[in-house]
Amino acid sequence: MYSVINRVRPAHRALAFALRFNANTEGSSCVVTDGRRLSPGVSADVDPLRATSRRFCSRTALTQGLLFRQMFELESSTYTYLLADTQTKEAVIIDPVLETIDRDLKFIQQLGLKLKVAVNTHCHADHITSTGLMKKRLVGLKSAISKFSGASADIHLSEGDKITFGKQYLTVRETPGHTDGCVTLVLGDQSMAFTGDALLIRGCGRTDFQQGCAKTLYQSVHQKIFTLPDECLIYPAHDYLGRTVSTVGEERKFNPRLTKSLEEFVGIMNNLNLPKPKKIDISVPANLVCGVQDI
Repeated sequence: MYSVINRVRPAHRALAFALRFNANTEGSSCVVTDGRRLSPGVSADVDPLRATSRRFCSRTALTQGLLFRQMFELESSTYTYLLADTQTKEAVIIDPVLETIDRDLKFIQQLGLKLKVAVNTHCHADHITSTGLMKKRLVGLKSAISKFSGASADIHLSEGDKITFGKQYLTVRETPGHTDGCVTLVLGDQSMAFTGDALLIRGCGRTDFQQGCAKTLYQSVHQKIFTLPDECLIYPAHDYLGRTVSTVGEERKFNPRLTKSLEEFVGIMNNLNLPKPKKIDISVPANLVCGVQDI
């Protein structure tokens, strides 16, 4: 740590120590690799995702017996999550991306994990999933997605279903609105929730395509996510500003869209005027067949 901090300017050095101190006081540690250290000449107002080449972030899980890794794909700003039981080494992966399949499989191999399920939180429009190709390279791996997604998979998920890995499990909560097939995956002790595009950090998924409905999304978030404990950690499918995690309590209090009334929220979502995702025409058809056309 000294050799890294010693190379940066005093202001950056102070910030780095502050970040390290804050991480320790939260009862967890964050180890960031491949370029997320502060560097000379990087201004505080530079978009963090453009200023770095972050690949993955590991955070000591608060749940006993859980291994947890948060990984990042730069082009689509997608987070992929890997969870495993530390005793049995059984694991699940959430929202894997085609471009980072080699990284993810190498990581799984290095950690000695047995990947049981690759699950997508919805049918993505901005990237192609690596789930289908992973199945070809890992014997016994099963794919999973919501039964309302319209996509092929080994497991079609419904409200209340459990995805087990060793002594750990994720519970499915249906959270449509961004798409009909959106789900939030909640860790068994409700310490973590993987919200896909339904709830982002200080934002939410758009509702202007793929069966999107602002009213439905508002109800999903308030009824299925905001009812979790305040301290439950929120891990979204994307973040475009370098933020890695939030909490239910924070989003319930500070989310600039979802703290509004239903009518105000619908008005906001109906007037975003966002461009169409660049890869939607190739991503959606591919993701409907698990990411590979011949699966």
